[in-house]
This record gives sequence, structure tokens and C-alpha cells, in this order.
Amino acid sequence: ANRYYIDTSTDSFLKGTPIRVRLEDENAKLDAARLQARQKGEAIVSQAELDANRGIIAGLNPVTELSADPHRMAVNPRPIFSPVDPPLEFRLDELGMNNTEGCESQGEINGFRLLRIEAQDGGTTKLLHEDKSIPKSRGCPNGYRIGAVQTFSMDSLSAYAVLIAVRQYGFEGPDFRWIAVTGRL
Repeated sequence: ANRYYIDTSTDSFLKGTPIRVRLEDENAKLDAARLQARQKGEAIVSQAELDANRGIIAGLNPVTELSADPHRMAVNPRPIFSPVDPPLEFRLDELGMNNTEGCESQGEINGFRLLRIEAQDGGTTKLLHEDKSIPKSRGCPNGYRIGAVQTFSMDSLSAYAVLIAVRQYGFEGPDFRWIAVTGRL
């Protein structure tokens, strides 16, 4: 079980994270690993605080979705109609990185670039992330898709997380893992 705690103002892990729990007993239950990770996480942020501040799933595009654009998501950041916020739009571009060491036999290897688009008159485009190389922790990624946009607000919209599905070869075919790019508004 893993727990990731991210400072959305710097898009970096909080000190002491990520928390990773692996139980060596093959008869151990997944719930036991999750409980252990949760208990370790209490020293960083209490579960009660996390439960009270869940945020909003503003957009969702599961890896099984066939009709949506996997590289673009535009959302109303809060479920308020008529909207009080401008839309949030994110675009993902895959960047060929076939020279990644250790990935020579894994097919086409890609990094990614993520942009935030202000889809309004006079709006700007902001670069949120661009791979120069692929971190070892990501393995040998073949592709990416935007899986979800999560937003958080107290009095006003303040933070977002773009959840990105990373496709790579797994034991029995394609496999997806998740990464997040976060930020403040």
C-alpha cells in the first residue's frame, strides 16, 4: 500500500513521503497494509483532516473510456451552475524518448508535457510539466492519458490535481500506473 502527500504549491512530496508498506507474509490481507500506511500517514496529515477536505472530482476519464479525448480535459472546476469560475483546461502531449536507458526492448517510449489552458479571451497557456528525461521511478512508459481532474476549494477555488495514467508493459500486457501534477490557482 502506498500513500502520497503532495504540497500543491510546489508540486512536491511532503517530507517523509511517499509512504510505502509491503507485507512480506503472503497470507497477509491488503487491508492490513492499507491500515499500516494510514497509521504512518497520521504523523503527516490526520485521516480526519483528509476526510473533511476531499475536494471534487471535476472530470473523470477512465482508461476504459473510448469516446473521450485522452489528451485533453476541460472542466467546470466546481459543481455550481451557472458556473462562477472560468473553466479549467489541461492538454497533454506525448514526447518521444526512445533513447531511455533500460527501455530498449519495450517498444515506443514516451515522456509527456502538460499544459494548463485559460480558455477565454486574453487567456494564457501555462507549462505545468515537461519531461527532459524519464525518471527511473516511472519505468518504461509507452503512453499517457489524462484520467481525472480533482479540485479543492474553501471560500474560493484554490488547488487542483491532474491525475495521469501511465501506460507500460505489464506481466500480461498493458498496465496502467498513476501520477499526479498539482498546482494552485
